[in-house]
Amino acid sequence: MKRVVIVTGADNGIGLAMSRALLTAGDRVAALDLTAENLAALSGNPDFRPYLCDVTDAPRVQEVVAEVAAVWGRVDVLVNNACLALFKPFVERTPDEICREFEVNYFGYLNMIAAVLPFMRAQKTGFIHNMGSGVGFTGMPGMTGYTSSKGAIEAVTRTLALELVEEGITVNVMHPPLTRTKSAAGFGVPPEMMADPEKVGRGLARRVGTDRPYLTPDFTTALSLWANRHFPVVMGRLLNSMAKRARGQEE
Repeated sequence: MKRVVIVTGADNGIGLAMSRALLTAGDRVAALDLTAENLAALSGNPDFRPYLCDVTDAPRVQEVVAEVAAVWGRVDVLVNNACLALFKPFVERTPDEICREFEVNYFGYLNMIAAVLPFMRAQKTGFIHNMGSGVGFTGMPGMTGYTSSKGAIEAVTRTLALELVEEGITVNVMHPPLTRTKSAAGFGVPPEMMADPEKVGRGLARRVGTDRPYLTPDFTTALSLWANRHFPVVMGRLLNSMAKRARGQEE
């Protein structure tokens, strides 16, 4: 039986690469995003369905997930990948800007989880993969809303994993490296120093349906994640120093 996988933030970067890789592997993919320009190339595949969907719009999320389940009969996997990252010092921010990041990166994920859970509970099986970030452990200057929302995702993932495990539902976190995506553009690091989104997406696609607590595309990222989790203060200072050096080299 083909798996039915929902991927959010699928029109660019990691989400687009994951969608392509999952289709190649034989899965059925529902791709959600605010735009669908890059997804048009996949539309000829009968196992692919693109949806214009803002994950912060709970009624629209419910509508889309219900349609996916009606068309394909089930929902096996959710990949919560949608992301918003604003780069600005805290003293220059407004509360509304931080709220907007949480609306996408945290409450958007919860909207998607709430929509797929009834189907997964009825099936007594399912996988929910939430996209995390190492800076959710370490912090990073200029990224107050993003780092805070990613830290919250770590906590809610662990909580839901405990709540849902006895119902056959796995909830865990996917961790990519710093990748050349739209959300990372404001970081200031030269693109050549970031990972290729196509390679990262393919690596994470191979982890879809895996029940380990943390999923990474490769060993190097796994090692970095281990260091971020166990030595957050040291790694935060190191990452900040490396980012400043990289920005200086670009200038």
